[in-house]
Amino acid sequence: MTEESSGTLKDLQNIDLLLEQIKSRVAEYDPLLAEVEEPALALEQEVATLKGRLQEVQVEERRLEHSADDRRSRSKMIQERLKSVRNLREEAAVRAEMDLLKMALEGDEHEALTLLDQIRKMEDRLNEQQSALEEARTAVEPRRLQLVEEKEKTLQEFALLEEKRKTFAFQVPPRDLQNYERIRSGGRSVAVAALTPDGACGHCFGMVPLQIQNEILKGAVSIACEVCGVLLSAGDDAP
Repeated sequence: MTEESSGTLKDLQNIDLLLEQIKSRVAEYDPLLAEVEEPALALEQEVATLKGRLQEVQVEERRLEHSADDRRSRSKMIQERLKSVRNLREEAAVRAEMDLLKMALEGDEHEALTLLDQIRKMEDRLNEQQSALEEARTAVEPRRLQLVEEKEKTLQEFALLEEKRKTFAFQVPPRDLQNYERIRSGGRSVAVAALTPDGACGHCFGMVPLQIQNEILKGAVSIACEVCGVLLSAGDDAP
């Protein structure tokens, strides 16, 4: 690892550390947005549930109306049959059928009226919740837009920094970059550390043998700390 590539690796690491910070900032926006949107989302879910239930009740009410219409048509037909009965037995049978049909019709009409009352109350409730939802959306919209804008700017900052990282990574010799990426792929943020003025690893502060210190200061080869494994580089004040 040459002195130039060593400096580049340190710069690359600074960029990676900054990328981690920005990524962490981006992740913080989602729970903030969820918290801001929670009241409106709860109302939105209630409105959706009410709409679904209202639709079900309306379908059932229409079914009862159709059933009642059919029973009324059958009642008229039975009344016509009553005019042509030939004896008391036939008349009694027809009237019994009419009575049963009348009871069924009254049941349908009563149930339909009950459902119509439910529909009216549900529509009133739905209108109230929709108004509350609009108010909630209006109340949170400025804060929500602010968070969305801030998140978008942070993502743009992240994207620009990623492009900058590509430029720095391209300047690093493949072998050094491979060693650097290998260390970071193990979940470690610090892959490069400078020697301290007294010759210790700047990451774990383990002492580095004098001969290895000299090699690092010359920047001739890529050397890892024997204690913590990070790549060692000369300090910024090195000659």
